[in-house]
Amino acid sequence: MCEKGDARTEAGMTDRGRVNFWKVFMGSGMVTFLNALRIFVVNKLLAVFLPPSAFACVGQFMNFMTMGQATSSLALQNGWVSLSAQNKDNLEQLRGVWRGGFRLTTFASIATFAVALVLCFTLPLEKFFPEIPSRLVQAAIIFALPGVFATNVITISASVMNGLGHYRRWALINMVSSLWQMLWVAFFLYTGRLSVLSVVATQSIFAGVYAAQIAARAGFSLKEIRKSALDIRSPWLSYALMGIVPMVLTPVVLTFMRSTIGAELGWNAAGIWQGIWKISDFLTAFFSAILGVIILPKVSSKMAKSEFWAMFLPILGKSMLLALLAVAVLYLGRSLLVYVMLSSEYAGAADYIPMQLLGDFFRVGGWALGLVLIARRETKIFLTLEICSQFVLAGATYGFVKLYEFNGPMMAYALENFVTLLASVVIVSRLKWSKD
Repeated sequence: MCEKGDARTEAGMTDRGRVNFWKVFMGSGMVTFLNALRIFVVNKLLAVFLPPSAFACVGQFMNFMTMGQATSSLALQNGWVSLSAQNKDNLEQLRGVWRGGFRLTTFASIATFAVALVLCFTLPLEKFFPEIPSRLVQAAIIFALPGVFATNVITISASVMNGLGHYRRWALINMVSSLWQMLWVAFFLYTGRLSVLSVVATQSIFAGVYAAQIAARAGFSLKEIRKSALDIRSPWLSYALMGIVPMVLTPVVLTFMRSTIGAELGWNAAGIWQGIWKISDFLTAFFSAILGVIILPKVSSKMAKSEFWAMFLPILGKSMLLALLAVAVLYLGRSLLVYVMLSSEYAGAADYIPMQLLGDFFRVGGWALGLVLIARRETKIFLTLEICSQFVLAGATYGFVKLYEFNGPMMAYALENFVTLLASVVIVSRLKWSKD
């Protein structure tokens, strides 16, 4: 009788898990789709208005902005979600956590902006942006400072709303920000009233003001933070390390890859690779955002090993199945995909997309397993895995470009994600659980 009861209980848990997976997947998927649509529209506009060489330079600038966002915000997005959720029933504690996070972000932003201003006038910008005059790049970097600050406001506001359970406000901030940025880029590219780098640099400013207003209505504002006598900073360290290292290292590696392709094969080739990478981003950003909503709240080191695998394996299986379906559809329609997402100038990219899509498939599984390490705060393991994978990507790109020319970067990407997936499976399977 007991065995039958246990079987019924497990079946019920499985049914609830299935319903929750699809409910969360569809709900967060709609918001994520709109954000992915923003990425698509912005890159489509840039591809239409710019030749491939200039498109590569814009990608280079966006990588620099990503690094600035990472260092100025300390990449604490997961921390803002998690710590807000953990302390939302204790208002004074919650304000103390917010105060600690706010001060850390403020200090990091001041330092980042000061360094950016110095580098703006000392770096040999012509080496990074060969198609754009240095004065326009310097102006864009200055414009990017308030743009980076606004992006941080959007990210933090949305993360806190998610952590507090205000999902409508979370969705509203994300959706309105995405729509505004699309309209901003479209208007200024069409009218030509700003240089293209300055357009990209300033796209988030007004969306940041809107996000702050929405968050303030839910109780998250500078006024509320100042009411706390507490200043709690210690819980932020683990989230900062696991967030900032990938956010800084990834654009550095992408800059190295782009520069390697440009030096070996020409900047037109670098621009075409940039287009392929952006198509890849469209797919992987969609899955990574949704998996973060599904996996992070469910994983805890207090679980038994059997409980974890019973919960996680169905999620991993469904995610990989959906990724395989998405990759197959994109592969079959790759020529149309390139035309729709980029332009006819990038038609040759269709021949090189299959290997990139294979890497995207492996990346979904690796990211799902990586989120387990983040949720458990396995900081050293996560950072070691992340750093090693980025070195594999950079090293393989350098070697493969010389051996296989333009096929090289896509082959390096597929190899890196396959190796990361295998390593992640081994690492997660050997984790210790408190109830073991």
